[in-house]
Amino acid sequence: MSEKLNRISKTTGNFLEDFRPGQHFRHKGGKTITEGIFTTFTEYTMTTNPLSKNSRYAQALGFRDLVCPPGLVMLVAFSQTVEDISENARANLEYINMRFGSPVYIGDTIEVETKVLGVRPSKSRPNLGIVHVQSTACKNIGDHDEAIVATWERKVQVYKNLEDAEVHPGQIDGDTIECEPSLPAYSEAIKRSNISHLTNRDSYFEDFEPGTLIEHSRGRVVTDEHIHMTAILDNTSQVHCNKHMIDKNPEQYVGGKLIIYGGIPFVLCLGLSCPDIGDNAIGDLIYKTGSHSAPLFSGETVYAETEILSKKDFSGRPDLGVVETRLTGHKFERDQAKIDEWNKTQIFSLDRDLILKKRSHYLE
Repeated sequence: MSEKLNRISKTTGNFLEDFRPGQHFRHKGGKTITEGIFTTFTEYTMTTNPLSKNSRYAQALGFRDLVCPPGLVMLVAFSQTVEDISENARANLEYINMRFGSPVYIGDTIEVETKVLGVRPSKSRPNLGIVHVQSTACKNIGDHDEAIVATWERKVQVYKNLEDAEVHPGQIDGDTIECEPSLPAYSEAIKRSNISHLTNRDSYFEDFEPGTLIEHSRGRVVTDEHIHMTAILDNTSQVHCNKHMIDKNPEQYVGGKLIIYGGIPFVLCLGLSCPDIGDNAIGDLIYKTGSHSAPLFSGETVYAETEILSKKDFSGRPDLGVVETRLTGHKFERDQAKIDEWNKTQIFSLDRDLILKKRSHYLE
């Protein structure tokens, strides 16, 4: 006669009532950037900047080798926070003050820590609230090249586990995190004629004028492949991959079906804009604020536009400048009343500052 099993049902991740201002998480796992994930990501997102495609080009500019796109650094770091912060989230609401530091190469290992800055229950929906966090990602902890690669804040809408559970509201200030881009020095020895043909000739700092809106020509459909990409990035949020959970209670979830991980339209917009705005970027300086305004579902196509807001010199680097932009993503939905017409729906917005090469120093 078999013994009766002691059945345990585990709940993964934290709910709104589990968070407290000042709480600190050292996230599990970490992730080493392999050649496989590097290649999969750059091809999936249609990245064109040769810093991430051509090692000869990257080394000519003074980098050690191929440089991870900022979107890959962001998503590898961001996904490590999901189990502790947003496993039980309804939606990611806002990215704030995302800054990039040391470049990341194949073979580097990224680990992340997070501090809870705020908890606020919803006034209109008693089973929800907002958690505000600050996260910092480091590479190669304990090695000679240990460095901060990114730091950011985000606000996420999180469910309660028990509707009558006590919540611990409050707000504290974030920490001061030193995170400045680490860029190779400019060298007069660069043989510009050997590399200038590898990027577009009309995407240098001097080519952009404030008040311009660039409509990027390419689109990118997202199919059920998004589940594979979400898994590669180690994002464990169930709203992206557990269809049975959503089918049991569709009213509780956005759109009543699997929602594509918000980081995917985020980085697809970066990739779609790359030929026109990022081909001659040497790095991303900061994402001041970003948000998702509508969900993306399997079978829908992402498009992107970039507005040029302003431009300025990059301090201490006469060969570089900073272009301040607003990147927006959108999709088209068929008009239910007029079947032959399509409505444009914005899905994403990001205020993004890029560090661009100057034509005067790099084009020959």
